[in-house]
Amino acid sequence: MNYRVDPTFKTDLKKFGLQSWNDCFHCGNCTAMCPLSEDSFMFPRRAIRNMQMGLKQKLVSSIDPWLCYYCGECSDTCPRDANPGEVMMTLRRYLTSIYDWTGLSRKFYTSKAWELGAILLLGGLIVLAFAIFWPSISPELTSDGGVRINSIIPLRWVEYGDWAMAIIVAFLLLSNLFRMYIKIVHGAEAVKVPFFLYFKEAWRLIFHFSTQWSFSKCDGKKYWLWHWLLMSGYTIMFIIIVVFLPWFQTEEIYDPWHPQRLLGYYASFGLLFGLIAVIIGRLRKNKAKFKFTHVSDWLFIIMLLLTVLTGIFVHIFRLAGMPLATYYLYVAHLAILVPMIMIEVPFSKWSHLAYRPFAIYFANLKKAALKLQEKPGINFATT
Repeated sequence: MNYRVDPTFKTDLKKFGLQSWNDCFHCGNCTAMCPLSEDSFMFPRRAIRNMQMGLKQKLVSSIDPWLCYYCGECSDTCPRDANPGEVMMTLRRYLTSIYDWTGLSRKFYTSKAWELGAILLLGGLIVLAFAIFWPSISPELTSDGGVRINSIIPLRWVEYGDWAMAIIVAFLLLSNLFRMYIKIVHGAEAVKVPFFLYFKEAWRLIFHFSTQWSFSKCDGKKYWLWHWLLMSGYTIMFIIIVVFLPWFQTEEIYDPWHPQRLLGYYASFGLLFGLIAVIIGRLRKNKAKFKFTHVSDWLFIIMLLLTVLTGIFVHIFRLAGMPLATYYLYVAHLAILVPMIMIEVPFSKWSHLAYRPFAIYFANLKKAALKLQEKPGINFATT
């Protein structure tokens, strides 16, 4: 297949954080060092070469950037300090904007004002909603020293808001994943995939999402551990809040060993532990994967950290019988949580949790289909 060269491609990628793209002279050291690279997917070298040549169409249909977990081994051993790991991270930001049909992902990644403005707007709307529907705190909510968090606003309203948010985020993310599928499986390097393979390979999608197993192949096992704790803590907390809110946000205070509290404690621990590891690494900058931080990376870290901390202190104030502190901090918690989910999950950093396992799934689909093509007697025209 012939590919059209786009001479403006590298200039466009600079808006997504691309640094010195011309340092790489294709020695192949990064691909040789990468524990995840294989014959079918020779990254990072192939993706960098396509980028330098302006082969945008080929890159858009590529899986390579998503198969990279940015362990940093390639950047640590690069003789030219070209930082191939960060180039792959830039390509993931760019591909996220390509999959997003709304165009918001591109706005958020390339403009500080757009992302910060969207965060402040959504957070301000949450505060405004409470100001309108909860104009004052009645004396009975603070007089007896108890905390009745579901009395300041009906729980069903919060639950309806959760459902609405989940539906919007799910629609945006699933539609973007479908665009990803079209571009990868039916794009520039299309492979005809028999229908039964989609079910046969589906277990890999679940396995890689829940374990981040490819990440564990990298040398830094601690890096995989805190990344997995962060991911699993967020996933559990998201499910609890969106699906099981009436069970989680109750007036009754359960025993510390109750499943409700144990799940909340694990999710908080996983998120806090992972975030502290990330922050320390980015402040020290002692490893290649932490030497460069895009603005969107810091906004994501700060938003998630504030969400976790406000949630923890809402719980502490509630246990301590401090109603006013609990109620006001609960509003602040929602004002941070809602924009964090609405922006980061479908449009920014957190969307990688979905794109990466789906990329591995699509990669296995293509490999399995290609193996079938090599077998005699297989007629793909009927599949």
